[in-house]
Amino acid sequence: MDDPNQSPAEIRLAKARRRFIQALAAGTTVVTLGGIAYAIAGQREQEDLAAQMLEGGRRRLPPGQRAIIEKPDSTATVDGQPQPEIEPVVETPPEPKLIRVDATSKQTPRLPPGQTERSTLKPMGGRPGDPSRDNYILKVHGEVENPTDFSFRDLQGYTQIEQTCDVHCVTGWSLLGAIWSGVRVADIAERVKPTNKARYVIFEAAHGYTANVDIEEALKPNVLVAYEVNQRPLAQAHGSPVRGLVPDRYFWKSAKYLTGIYFSDRDYPGFWETRGYHNRADPWKQERFS
Repeated sequence: MDDPNQSPAEIRLAKARRRFIQALAAGTTVVTLGGIAYAIAGQREQEDLAAQMLEGGRRRLPPGQRAIIEKPDSTATVDGQPQPEIEPVVETPPEPKLIRVDATSKQTPRLPPGQTERSTLKPMGGRPGDPSRDNYILKVHGEVENPTDFSFRDLQGYTQIEQTCDVHCVTGWSLLGAIWSGVRVADIAERVKPTNKARYVIFEAAHGYTANVDIEEALKPNVLVAYEVNQRPLAQAHGSPVRGLVPDRYFWKSAKYLTGIYFSDRDYPGFWETRGYHNRADPWKQERFS
């Protein structure tokens, strides 16, 4: 019932609202535009709706205009049928893979000639670089299509390798079965794309130290940019934050304090090679000196 205390305009407004709701229930047209549902009133309803717009006794709708009532609605319609709400697709980048590899020597005996086994790495000197992982940059350049600087975080975005392998120092000691963690040089090469001219890889380290290998050796699956040994970050004495790991060559080829990888069209003998050490450095052939 109408409230006897209402004014005539308020009574007309209340009646108009009731008729509009009844019209909706009876099938008044409903369309969806831009995710908002609109109910379009019929002729009688639009006149009553116009009455709602009275302001100072004057209609706010111009003659001939229809009133459109808007209400929020999260359900879209197609041909009058409600459609399920589509959840936004949020893509999560895949986590880097972890591959565990046993790359220990399958030769018998396991120790190359002239070697003695140790249980830990032996510090072998060298001038350290900046040990900070946050500041670390690996510059990969030379005969490549996409020269790239890799931060430590960039390296961790690649497939992570936990590799069990042996290393052999030219001074006569070997560490068997240590677990090295890092990224394959071959995976980095896929990113930078060496050109057809690239025949050698020069590992560049702090203070001008270099070590050279041919590209076939560098791209073997057991050659790493390593930053952990036996599940611990490299100690400063062993090359932190990152060193090379070339396990099939004497250990001086595994440059500590690694700062760059240079793909070259010609060979550049490194620090020790220019001081009389063998250019190839195969421990099984005892290639110690040139």
